[in-house]
Amino acid sequence: MFFNGTTNANESFSGCGIKEKVWNLAHPSLYFTIFPPALLLNLGVAWICLHIQTKSTFMVYLKHLVAADLLMTLTFPVRGASELPGASPVLHAFACRFSSVFFYLGVNMSVILMGLISLDRYLKIVRSGGSVMCQNLIFSNILPVFFWIVLFSSTTIPVIITSNQDPTNKTVEFCIAMKTQLGLSWHKAVITVAKVIFWTVCIMNIFCYTCIAKTVLESYQRSRGNNDMRKRKAKLRVFLILLVFIICYLPYHCIRIPYTKRQVKDNDNNCYKLSLKIGKDFTLWLSALNVCLDPLIYFFLCKAFREKFWDTFTLTKLFPSFGKKNNDACHSTDTTF
Repeated sequence: MFFNGTTNANESFSGCGIKEKVWNLAHPSLYFTIFPPALLLNLGVAWICLHIQTKSTFMVYLKHLVAADLLMTLTFPVRGASELPGASPVLHAFACRFSSVFFYLGVNMSVILMGLISLDRYLKIVRSGGSVMCQNLIFSNILPVFFWIVLFSSTTIPVIITSNQDPTNKTVEFCIAMKTQLGLSWHKAVITVAKVIFWTVCIMNIFCYTCIAKTVLESYQRSRGNNDMRKRKAKLRVFLILLVFIICYLPYHCIRIPYTKRQVKDNDNNCYKLSLKIGKDFTLWLSALNVCLDPLIYFFLCKAFREKFWDTFTLTKLFPSFGKKNNDACHSTDTTF
């Protein structure tokens, strides 16, 4: 995790072929643009999830993912406003110390939960005949809560406490200037933890979806029946999770590797560093865009969610056949061959 912020010195993009005024307006506008649909989507999703009984491990992880997305969404206005030209130092400080911290908490939890969902799909599709602890409903309720507590206590609270310095008259980035010496060390440790979380989940996802793809292909080769075709389509939908994961999180975690090295150590505003910052800002926005794409996962992978959606908006009267589709990935019995 590293925190978004501006430098005290004016970073001139013009010498690097980038118009400073354009980017300074475009960057916060990206967050303002996605905030209304993200808030509307996630409030609607949260309301639907509150009215769905938790009968599967998938639904447990899904509800926690909704909470992480809603937490991220609520930070968008502050993130956007703090990046506007002429934003007050007080607003910058609030964004660095509180808003950004909870934003990254949501990001890291979202990555972890996507990994748990992928593992759950792997166990339901590839190892549908077995029974492991991860498929236990009680264990699946405890696991996300454990991750919430660990991340909150080890990354969120310490960063808030150690970001209490006066950032004025310092040459490093605004958020970095607010940190104590302990805060800088903790900052580096938190970055390492976030990297480990992402790349561990990324490797796990590659393994899970490789096995799922192999299983689906073998199923296709064994059978040609219509019922089996519907089952295969249900299984293929799980790759939507991998698609959202790659689009939203992979670019950001790739560019953050060279950017982080420059963020703390390098104080000069050369074109390479500015290009990395713009790339980091844009890919971080792609990570934020995840809150608008996750509802696709809920809708296409969970029959209970889909039916409740149609019932809530009374669209089953217009599309009565849609809610009758079976073989959904939300239930363990749907993934048998």
